[in-house]
Amino acid sequence: MNLYAVILAAGKGTRMKSHSQERSKVGFEILGKPILDYVLDALFPLNFSKMVTIVGHNGAFTEKIVNGRTLVAYQHEQLGTGHAVMQAKPFLENEEGVTLITCGDTPLFQEKTLRKLIEDHISSKKDVTILTAILDNPHGYGRIVRGKDDEVYGIVEQSDVTPTIDAIKEVNTGVYVFNNKELFKHLNEISGNNAKKEYYLTDIIAIFRKSGLHVGASILPDAREMLGINDRVQLAEATAVLRDRINRMHMLNGVTIIDPNSTYIGPNVKIGADTIVFPGNYIIGNTVIGEDNVIKSNNFIEDATIGDFNQIGPMTNIRPLTVIEGHNRIGSFVETKKATMKKGAKAAHLTYLGDAIIGEETNIGGGTITANYDGKHKFQTIIGNHAFIGTGATIIAPITIGDGAFIAGGSTIYEDVGEDDMAFGRAYQANKKGYAKKRREKIEKE
Repeated sequence: MNLYAVILAAGKGTRMKSHSQERSKVGFEILGKPILDYVLDALFPLNFSKMVTIVGHNGAFTEKIVNGRTLVAYQHEQLGTGHAVMQAKPFLENEEGVTLITCGDTPLFQEKTLRKLIEDHISSKKDVTILTAILDNPHGYGRIVRGKDDEVYGIVEQSDVTPTIDAIKEVNTGVYVFNNKELFKHLNEISGNNAKKEYYLTDIIAIFRKSGLHVGASILPDAREMLGINDRVQLAEATAVLRDRINRMHMLNGVTIIDPNSTYIGPNVKIGADTIVFPGNYIIGNTVIGEDNVIKSNNFIEDATIGDFNQIGPMTNIRPLTVIEGHNRIGSFVETKKATMKKGAKAAHLTYLGDAIIGEETNIGGGTITANYDGKHKFQTIIGNHAFIGTGATIIAPITIGDGAFIAGGSTIYEDVGEDDMAFGRAYQANKKGYAKKRREKIEKE
């Protein structure tokens, strides 16, 4: 059976209280990744024949996130969820199969959850199956009203609940699987005759019932998955759930995370066994960390490759395209960007290494700077194996420093240094006796 998906991602997200004129709600990031990406990641393994993302407010921004992975339809006026689904009509109206509808602001749904929903729908032979959840406090959610035959008779929104309906704890999650032909056959029957003049997808349930079609429900095992993001509080709540889910996966794979509650690891990060991650780390992007590393506290690591047996931190900034090969030490207040640290190289503290290649067993002294930018272009620094860079050195790129070279502390080096050579570049020191005292006295008189 052919499968189709419609992702509703057109909303403005006014409760996010953002002043951005370009970003859409589904573009807010969790652990370095847009909300919408989590939704797409859960859908792709299900092998849909067609997927359509409905975009609207700042649609161009959302379309960039989609990046050609699905078809895109524009909802130029946001007139409700039913109206949003109507925008997929040109792509899906004539297709045979079933269509899953979900929201682009619900990043916690897992592939296995959506797969089971589709399987339940097909096996039950219903015309539409609603994904529902059981909540201890269902206030604010549409209630699922079932008949004696266990079919769903309707969805009652919070504003319309009676005391009897209010006692129902089964709620609508906003995820559905429809028989595609029936969906688009009846979609135009939804009325916008309400206070907001909007077309609500939930109204189609009553329409299906009146047409003699069958409505079922599949209950979500973990209600936390249904969390939609409408404000910054819910953004933080979703982040906490994803953080815990990701950290648990790494720990079960042999990674020691000292304090999972203060450790944030992105969904695409890979970490090898026996690596220890101390509190306060934020590791995102396509970072790959090998085995037997010690990642000390309070580091920011993004899109980096870190081999085995390294010590990182505390308080480092490991920026994109950094490669740390193995048996390296990157210490306090070191920043790297597009830098390669070959095996055994060390930069213990207070150093900036940008656009640099550091050779094997080379020692970078504290306060060293590779000056890689002239205001217009970036240039590379190449330092050979077994070199020694003294404290406080400034290396002006482009430059090559040979194997075994020695750079005296406090030097500014702007010409290549040969193998086993020593280089220094300092102004001669001059001491002016009593000058500091005279200067203070002068300042006090002014």
